[in-house]
Amino acid sequence: MIYGYIRVSTREQNEDRQMIAMKAAEIPEENIYIDKQSGKDFNRPDYQKLLHRLRRDDLLYIKSIDRLGRNYGEIQEQWRIITKEKGADICVIDMPLLDTRCGKDLMGTFLSDIVLQVLSFAAENERENIRQRQAEGIAAARSKGVRFGRPPVPLPKNFHIVRKAWRNKKLTLREAAEACNLPIGTFYHKVREFEKADEKDSVTI
Repeated sequence: MIYGYIRVSTREQNEDRQMIAMKAAEIPEENIYIDKQSGKDFNRPDYQKLLHRLRRDDLLYIKSIDRLGRNYGEIQEQWRIITKEKGADICVIDMPLLDTRCGKDLMGTFLSDIVLQVLSFAAENERENIRQRQAEGIAAARSKGVRFGRPPVPLPKNFHIVRKAWRNKKLTLREAAEACNLPIGTFYHKVREFEKADEKDSVTI
């Protein structure tokens, strides 16, 4: 049997590029497994289903080596499971040298293992470089005053009246939050923010 495996790291990413490569390899659509999961927990239900179906001498296509794992260790481990435990073959479309159907003698296996280790290391190193560039970009943007995350929720028009009523114990915290149509935690946080800013302004004056 011939299978294909596609992984994108978030649900917003598009798998079209990998799917085109799978169709070019003439893989039946029902044998293509796709995971759209966050890279943080690497929870891949379709990949687990694929592993369960793989049998000796089956062939698995992947577009690139980093589809198998997040880092060097994971890529090496999944490669071992598929080729050694399952006895299936792997073809990496972007790297023809990584095709376990070719060169199954000692020298071919040796060369394939070397290429796999180099590419696994390169894939992990590239991810680390991307994270570092992202962190540096965010730090640079913050130094210029750029804010990240959701914009702050504007204060309701009746906030100040309700806040005073709550502080004067005419309303409970829950009643005050409901009057402003805010969660209790958000209302309390907004009150603290406002009062801290008010105290700061008073001291400055």
